[in-house]
Order: sequence, then structure tokens, then C-alpha cells
Amino acid sequence: MAHLLNTSFVAVSSPSLRRGPFLRPPFHPRRRSLQVQAKIREIFMPALSSTMTEGKIVSWIKTEGDKLAKGESVVVVESDKADMDVETFYDGYLAAIMVDEGGVAPVGSAIALLAETEDEISVAKSRAADPSSASASASASPASEKIPENVGAATAAPVAVAKAAPVVVASTHPASEGGKRIVASPYAKKLAKELNVELATVVGTGPLGRIVAKDVEAAASAAVSVSDAAKPVSAPGSSTKPAPSLELGTTVPFTTMQGAVSRNMVESLAVPTFRVGYTITTDALDALYKKIKSKGVTMTALLAKATALALAKHPVVNSSCRDGKSFTYNSSINIAVAVAIDGGLITPVLQDADKVDIYSLSRKWKELVDKARAKQLQPQEYNTGTFTLSNLGMFGVDRFDAILPPGTGAIMAVGASIPTVVGTKDGRIGKKNQMQVNVTADHRVIYGADLATFLQTLAKIIEDPKDLTL
Repeated sequence: MAHLLNTSFVAVSSPSLRRGPFLRPPFHPRRRSLQVQAKIREIFMPALSSTMTEGKIVSWIKTEGDKLAKGESVVVVESDKADMDVETFYDGYLAAIMVDEGGVAPVGSAIALLAETEDEISVAKSRAADPSSASASASASPASEKIPENVGAATAAPVAVAKAAPVVVASTHPASEGGKRIVASPYAKKLAKELNVELATVVGTGPLGRIVAKDVEAAASAAVSVSDAAKPVSAPGSSTKPAPSLELGTTVPFTTMQGAVSRNMVESLAVPTFRVGYTITTDALDALYKKIKSKGVTMTALLAKATALALAKHPVVNSSCRDGKSFTYNSSINIAVAVAIDGGLITPVLQDADKVDIYSLSRKWKELVDKARAKQLQPQEYNTGTFTLSNLGMFGVDRFDAILPPGTGAIMAVGASIPTVVGTKDGRIGKKNQMQVNVTADHRVIYGADLATFLQTLAKIIEDPKDLTL
């Protein structure tokens, strides 16, 4: 993530003047004998996605005074879509934590200070306690220079003792706990704290034995069962009323994810949209699903595959308009599928869904759902969709309209497949399973006839699904 952050140094014994992060300082031969004495680096709130404007500190893996090695995880940050471990690319000491657990900070702002040596920890702590003094001294003297990170001490011009440089961060590194490596997702660690589960006693079922949320939940349930079995039987008539999960009448601020959803929904209001509905018979698709379900195929993957094959024949429906002046025929067909998770909504993406076989697509979908619920999706796994599916059929909803996500051309709302009395071609009455789909589209790019022909193609594929298993 180095390209997401700018680098600067913070002066300790002499003030400094800020310059652009990639400008080499003027050459001053008379100052070559001066050397950089120390560095205090700022750990910035990283931008973990293209839509992230602020992040929330889920937990600090390290504490103040801990020695850090390059590649070690320092903090877990909640972005607008996922929880991610943030690791340092520098050796040093975690000198001062500036944003506590649960705190929110804008992208690019300092959340902690990293000292290069143990002697600088006290200096960093004083800077963290009074950050205004450092900014005042920085503006007081225009004579001093900032040292770009890629310039060594021998060529460094002025006496810049320690101007804060951002600690470059990256994601996905197992946390260390109690001197023993415990590989767990950030959400699993957060859940373990809430449920009072010792991660050291949990067996991970994720990739390479990684502990995921369902492992923690299973451990907590097992502990509750043992505890309940040990309790004496209550007297008849005596009961304990469970504590409510929320307090009615209170005002609750948005979570980071809810805030991102809110901004996207407001942004979508600026796009002129229209809606087209269609009824599709699903008898053949239902029969195919029953036949191959035992091989791990999911209905979501079947719908995504069918949609992708239809989009391949109607590329304008897979296009997008971002600037209001032009639109792009997307080169890939990436189907984003809305998934409800605790505290929000996310859209994992099945990339190149028209080219991937149905069995691989189903395996990929299960993997994405597990990662979404563990809040472990990487940005490219949720922000690269070119067409979106939203399915409420599993709840018995027969039809609904979906709101168009910004930056895409269309979204399709899928209702439940239900038995319906229909008139046959020979004039008789029959019964067929049918589902309603409603497509919301950007009218700047896609027109009514475009959606009508796309839906006709989609219906033909679903009603004769032989191509879905090729």
C-alpha cells in the first residue's frame, strides 16, 4: 500500500519546511557534513478501498512501547467494506497511539507514531500529546528542508532530525497473541472479545487453519451448552427475561459500512433511471439445480452465469457511465451479487462469470460469501462489478425494485420462483414455476429496447439452461 501514502519527516530539534513528497531538496555542498540523527514516523490511516474516506480502529494488535519488525501487524482497521490487518514496512517501536480502539480517523491522518529507536519514544509521546506544537514549529522557519525518504543520510541537506514519515502498510498478516502465533481473521478476533472466547482454544476451519467467525461462534455455543448443562433446573414458573439487544428510542450513529452505503445511495439519486420487469419460467432451471446441487452448485451461481451469458450478447447493458459525458463498454463481465451481512450490505464480485464454468463459479461464490461475512474481502473482490444481482427470492419476496449502484449501468432484482397457474399455447390451463425479475438501468446509456431484448435472451437461457453447464 505504499503508493497510497505520502512520506514526510517530523523535525525534533529543529523546525522544517514541508515540501512535496517526491521533490529532491536543493543541493547544498556546505551542509553535506550534517547527518540525520533520528526518525519518528507517522502511521497514517490507509485508504483500503477507492470509496473509503475514513476508517475505524477495531483493535490495536500491538501496545505502546512494543518493538516492531517489518511485516508485523500493528492494528486492525474497519473500512467501509471490510476489516483488514495493517502491517508496518519499517522496524522500530510503537511509540504513541493517537487514535484509540473504536475511534474514527480520516484517511491520511496520523493514528500512531513509530520511533526508530527506544530513546525517541519519549519525544514521540510528547509530540502525540501536543501535535499543535509540531505544526507551529514547522511553519515558523522556512530555512530548513524536508528529506525525501529515498535520500540517504550522506546526501541529506539540512539538519532534519525527525520529520514524520508515514509508515507504509499492507493487509493480511496473522496476529501475534501472548507470544504464540494465532492466525485468525480480524472479525473473528473482534467476535472472540465480545463473546469472551479464548482464541488459543479454537480450532480454525479457514484456509491454512485460519480461525474465522463461524469457528468462534461454534466455540461460544459449545461453551454456553456446557454452562447450561451445569446450571440447576429452575423452579416452575420462574424465568429470566432476556436482555434486549437494542434500546428502543435511542439514536445510533452509522457504522463505517452504513455510512458508505448511505453515501452511495444518495449519489445514485443523481442518475436518471428506469425499470423494466419480466416473467421467466424456471421449471428447467429448477430441474437442473436439483440435478447438480449435490456437486456443490448454488442457485446464485446459476443465475449469475445465466446473466453473464445474456450480457455477452448485449454489451450495452454491461456498460457504465461515470462522467455524464461518455460511457464505457466494459471488457469483462463481472457479476456483483448483493449479500446482507451484520451491520450492512456488500456486493462480492464473480469476475469473468461468462467464461468460468458453473462448478468453479459456485466454489468461488462460497469462498466470497465466507470472506464477506468474516469482513475479509479485498477491494478487487467487491468494487469491480459491472452488473449487479439482488436476490430476495429466498425470503419469499415475489418482486421488488433495486437501487442502481453508482458507476454501473444496471442492477437486476430477482424474486422467488413460485408455482403459477398459466394458460398454455393450446388454450388449456397449466401450472409452471415462474419468477419475476426487475431491472433498474441508467437511462443515459441504456434504453427500454436494450433491456427488453436483454431480458428476452436471459429468459431463453433460463428456460433452456443447457449452456449453463458447458
